[in-house]
Amino acid sequence: MSAAALHALAGAAGLCVDWTDAAGVPRRVAAPTLRAVLAALGHDAGTPRACEDGLRRLRAACAASPLRIAEVGAAVGFGGAPGAAYRLTGESGEAIDGRFDAQGRLAAFAAPGYYALEHGGGQTRLAVAPRRCFGVADACGEAAPRRWGVVAQAYSVRGADDAGIGDAGGLARWIERIADAGGDAIALSPMHAARAHPAHFSPYSPGDRRFLDPLYAAPARVLGEAFARAALDEAGLAEEFARLQAQPLVDWPRAARAKWRWLRALHRRFAGAPDALRRDCAAFAREGGRALEQYVRFAAADAGGEGADDDAWALQRFAQWLAARSGASLQAQARARGMAIGLIADLAVGFDPHGSEAAAWPGAVLRGLTLGAPPDAFNADGQVWGVTGYSPAGLRDLGYAPFLELLRATMRDRGGLRIDHILGLLRLWVVPDGGAPGEGVYLRYPFEDLLRLLALESWRQRAIVIGEDLGVVPEGFRDALAERGVLGVDVLLFTRDADGAFLPPERWRERAVATTTTHDLPTLAGWRGGRDLRWRARLRGDAAAPAEATAERARDAARLRARVAATLGGRGDDSEDWLRFVARAPSPLALLPLEDALGLDEQPNLPGTVEGHPNWRRRLPEPPYEARLARRLRAFAQARAAAPAQARAAAPAQARA
Repeated sequence: MSAAALHALAGAAGLCVDWTDAAGVPRRVAAPTLRAVLAALGHDAGTPRACEDGLRRLRAACAASPLRIAEVGAAVGFGGAPGAAYRLTGESGEAIDGRFDAQGRLAAFAAPGYYALEHGGGQTRLAVAPRRCFGVADACGEAAPRRWGVVAQAYSVRGADDAGIGDAGGLARWIERIADAGGDAIALSPMHAARAHPAHFSPYSPGDRRFLDPLYAAPARVLGEAFARAALDEAGLAEEFARLQAQPLVDWPRAARAKWRWLRALHRRFAGAPDALRRDCAAFAREGGRALEQYVRFAAADAGGEGADDDAWALQRFAQWLAARSGASLQAQARARGMAIGLIADLAVGFDPHGSEAAAWPGAVLRGLTLGAPPDAFNADGQVWGVTGYSPAGLRDLGYAPFLELLRATMRDRGGLRIDHILGLLRLWVVPDGGAPGEGVYLRYPFEDLLRLLALESWRQRAIVIGEDLGVVPEGFRDALAERGVLGVDVLLFTRDADGAFLPPERWRERAVATTTTHDLPTLAGWRGGRDLRWRARLRGDAAAPAEATAERARDAARLRARVAATLGGRGDDSEDWLRFVARAPSPLALLPLEDALGLDEQPNLPGTVEGHPNWRRRLPEPPYEARLARRLRAFAQARAAAPAQARAAAPAQARA
């Protein structure tokens, strides 16, 4: 069949027929892949006539979304009849009367927010966004902030009665430590609600990103120490909890069973809880409305089968209340201790195609497609993540309701939001179910609309926004994020020039978060010692890492030592010097993963592996480590305070952006 008809339909459906790979080589997506993805999107592409019919339907269906999106200070193109009257009603109920101009436009808006537009007997909703997101300067009340914080894998922290899975109680201890050291933020791994019985646990493969996993709740923080302990004793869990807490790795299935036994015991006793707590739980259920009710019914059925009843639903409702109130108490604690930002949530890029989030928006979910990444320099085979997302057409048709609900849920009771793989606001690599990673295609998204809604909700929730923009991104993408106040991420191991040389801190981006590493990369100690190379060799069945890779790592480490020495003086091989080096970046915020703050050599996740490496299971070590931790945090904090002159001069312009 003619490629022209197929390519025209694919382009109209948002598929990128032509793209450029990580090596800069132009690529064209094969016809079988295009037909398979188009079929999953609901378009028959089996014949030229079918393609032409589909193209006509797509063009006819390009009606406006029920939510129109505009920006403060700009006239809004609307296609209204010139001179016709309209009325705008803001969220406060105040009405503004006006007339469309000669081009059929609305007058420019002076204030952001959501508006109802009445004209010609109909009504349209408008979202008017500010120019940029709420920023670190706004959170701190400073023109040129030099703030810092840490990154914590939430499951890894240790607390009392946590059954071997980190919880809000363990995080509370870290809030105290970081606040005492002068830090302003703790960025957390995703704490989204998981499926009841996941085959492999990953915080980036959630069942529902709108809700929290009750395994992270700290009942004692909400119900009181005595109440929580009484339920633990009633369930006979003290010894099991102690065994689980003594393990160096999270035993997800066993720990989850133990924690849910505790939650059930707490729920049984909740009728005797103080009236104020029971009223608050009831208010939480009312405020959660239909979305919460749908979730608890799905979660109850997921956990116990189709026979779930009122008691099972009530347990799930209670567990969500505990998780939400535990999280809110952490943010309140952080702000009370003087942290300008507090907790930064992490938003996973996708969700389980059979989970409750997918069930909540059936008309907007990508079906028959999984998200992933094409082959690149870091994953030669590409990746298939086993999660799905929303379709661009579905989002527009629903007035972006799934996206808005998600932003509000994940920003609630947080001081910031990190968006994993923020390239997904522009395009996502989608692969037909069962296909290889290379058999995919990029699907375009309404980037400007999504960015504007992100900025609007960021200000409404007073939450900074960080976009994980690592890897190969299209030209201009990072600039577009920066203009909207979305901070990128600069990682030490990747922040280099075209020849591979490490950049001095003053050449790092001003509008990005500076960090030493990420959960998918080696820790600094592990990288320097080649720990990740040995792990991959072991998983391949080799006795040792390849000599070539080991030699290249040694050369890389020598390059970094030389750069650090040139910047800070000395030999550049002190591990604390590497922290100081990163901390000197001109960014408004620098984040230090706890694994590097403690000098550990094992990374949380080894990408491309499922079995063999303990992904998402490592717990932080037991104290004593306070002296070492305090010394390394002090080195990081002092380097942030001693900002280079270049960073101090550049920051005010950034704050005004």
